[in-house]
Amino acid sequence: MKFVQTTGVLGCAVIGLAGVAPAMAQDSGWYGGATIGRTGASIDEDRIRAGLAAQGLATSSFEERDRSTGYRVFGGYQMTPHLAVEAGVFSLGHFGYTARTVPAGSLDGNMRVRGMNIDLVGTLPLSDRLAALGRIGITSIRASDQFSATGAVAMPYASASPSERSTSYKAGLGVAYAFTDALSVRAEVERYGLKDAVGNKGHVDMLSLGLVYRFGAKSQPLRVAAPLPVYVAAAPAPMVRDDPAPAPPRAAPPAPPPAPMRITLSADALFDFDRSDLKPAGRQALEKLASDLRSVRYDTIAVTGHTDRLGGHDYNLKLSQRRADAVSAYLVQSGGVPAGKITARGVDGANPVTQPAQCKGNQATPALVACLQPDRRVEVEVSGTR
Repeated sequence: MKFVQTTGVLGCAVIGLAGVAPAMAQDSGWYGGATIGRTGASIDEDRIRAGLAAQGLATSSFEERDRSTGYRVFGGYQMTPHLAVEAGVFSLGHFGYTARTVPAGSLDGNMRVRGMNIDLVGTLPLSDRLAALGRIGITSIRASDQFSATGAVAMPYASASPSERSTSYKAGLGVAYAFTDALSVRAEVERYGLKDAVGNKGHVDMLSLGLVYRFGAKSQPLRVAAPLPVYVAAAPAPMVRDDPAPAPPRAAPPAPPPAPMRITLSADALFDFDRSDLKPAGRQALEKLASDLRSVRYDTIAVTGHTDRLGGHDYNLKLSQRRADAVSAYLVQSGGVPAGKITARGVDGANPVTQPAQCKGNQATPALVACLQPDRRVEVEVSGTR
């Protein structure tokens, strides 16, 4: 039995990052899922007829069983918002043929295909919930054959029940639609390279539909910054006198401490995407800030890095911390700020400037990324007076 290559090529490439920072795309982390679908293979009828003719037999009829049902169960890890690694087990179903001959006889062949795979899966958002998928990987496939011959037909193979395990390629294309942050559906077409148990090479195609569940995925809550404290001077106690002399005038209440001065810098202006090293325009902005600070009498400076609400919490937290550290280090090294008076911390995207109704969606489309630009920022809070 041989599965020959059909007309047309199933192109597949892992889709890379398309000009969007990973901190602004899909969540990272573990996920699992399963797919089921229709499989198909091409049986080399000409080769089988030629083998029977070599025995002096004419083929009177040929029945193909080249369609079956397959499934795949898998687990994966989203390494970056646009690239994941997936591993799983699969069954591509059963395929076979029956050839009848003159003089009377028959040759019957059946094959079962199962295996394991590991793939790289690329994702490219097309809208808020729809994304394109591309995958490429390697497989370990076991092909288990079963042959039988009757009448005038002699068994053409050394064993009636051979099996073969081989390593081959796997590729595919598809689309995914997210019902929620955790649950999505996939439709895919995949090609599995194959070597059967009698030495023939070919492939099996699978068209499938499946579900994917992302563990721990949830919408991040909106946190509101605490208001600055309000200082109210206590009223003096009333004074009781025996004589009608007027009371002395009340002393003016002490002035409240000055409110901290807060400067907000756009992260997109300071850094290239997915980077924490300052670009030239960012260094110029910080030099201007350092010059302004020289005329300020301050006690402390707090630098806080913010991301937008898209992306994994852990990834956002680390990226915002690196960016806050970069701004703090530059102000100390080039701006003359004492290291003991400055602190730096990063936070995730749960303290946005934008409102949920302004920027809708969860996929990193260009429109959503642009809408969330104000949330990607670095805040410098100066406690002191001029």
